[in-house]
Amino acid sequence: MTAAKAHAFVLALTLTGLMASTAAAQTAAPACGGELSSFLSGVKAEAIAKGIPAEAADKALSGAAIDQKVLSRDRAQGVFRQTFLEFSQRTVSQGRLDIGRQKMTQLADVFRRAETEFGVAPGVITAFWAMETDFGAVQGDFNTRNALVTLAHDCRRPELFRPQLISLIEMVQHGDLDPTTNTGAWAGEIGQVQMLPRDIVAHGIDGDGDGHINVKTNSADAILTAASFIKSLGFKAGEPWIQEVELPAELPWEKSGLGNEMPASQWFAAGVKPRDGKTSFGNLPAALVLPQGRKGPAFLTYPNFAIYLEWNKSFIYTTSAAYFATRLSGAPTYLKGTPDEGLDDTGMKALQAKLQAHGHDVGKIDGILGSGTRVAVQAEQKRLGMAADGWPTPALLNAL
Repeated sequence: MTAAKAHAFVLALTLTGLMASTAAAQTAAPACGGELSSFLSGVKAEAIAKGIPAEAADKALSGAAIDQKVLSRDRAQGVFRQTFLEFSQRTVSQGRLDIGRQKMTQLADVFRRAETEFGVAPGVITAFWAMETDFGAVQGDFNTRNALVTLAHDCRRPELFRPQLISLIEMVQHGDLDPTTNTGAWAGEIGQVQMLPRDIVAHGIDGDGDGHINVKTNSADAILTAASFIKSLGFKAGEPWIQEVELPAELPWEKSGLGNEMPASQWFAAGVKPRDGKTSFGNLPAALVLPQGRKGPAFLTYPNFAIYLEWNKSFIYTTSAAYFATRLSGAPTYLKGTPDEGLDDTGMKALQAKLQAHGHDVGKIDGILGSGTRVAVQAEQKRLGMAADGWPTPALLNAL
């Protein structure tokens, strides 16, 4: 055999092997869609390939069905259309604060362990606990197994939900979840702080020593698992996450907003004053966040704030949750200020259309004040000689 023929022979063998392995992988793990039984067979094969016993896969997947209500929820996901003041005053209520403080006292040993082992302050966990499920009272009534089967089988985002389904099978294997009875949110989140199976498997902590991780009914398991997960997101012990501040009359407003960090000491030197009087974290990078412009509540956000954005992408939710945690940690009620009038849904859509016409990428014209719209608003405010605080107003709409 000549060298050329030998090379061609080896190449043919290699291509044949690649095509065979690709075909085998596709057979073992179809990405999404198709007949449900075939899809579930692929999921089972993938679970077995990861070392999960076939018996556990059979137990987890037996009787699985597509839930049309889950698909309806997924297609009609809502977004926060409320302002920060509206949303935060509704969610950070006095009743929730009182219950949260009671829970922190009642479970002081568990929270102490969470802070000692993972460096996460009690208020951070408790605020999520309150906002996600009202301390476990409202956890969702969707069958978790069916929800994840539905979303993994659906071809919109199988890459997100198929791994969650495999992790659910692991939870069944460990005896931590009954696939026929376990309920939670429509997107597969489980338990008192609403975590997905993959995160529970990776960060689950048996808080009461019973050999199982039960984040649905066992508060110790839920609290410690949340602490482990939050630490994995990069939370640093002893550092702040958000700090309410008072503002001077004049600032370079165009430097405000997430992504425009500079040392907190520079904000302090410019006249930004922490309401709690603490300036000891001046070396940390901080962003000046103005949810409703320079005349409304104002905060400095620190590196730990990033874990809130990992938990939930909504700016209004994350800022409210972070503020809630400071209240549980002893901070006073924020100063509401007197924000300039905002825009209603029609006005926001009109503004987004004008911003788009000026060359800004605001995404879909949907009336939502998302990050792209905030950046565009700030850029146009600066161009027009207005205070560039990122808050859309009728004055800006008229100026455009």
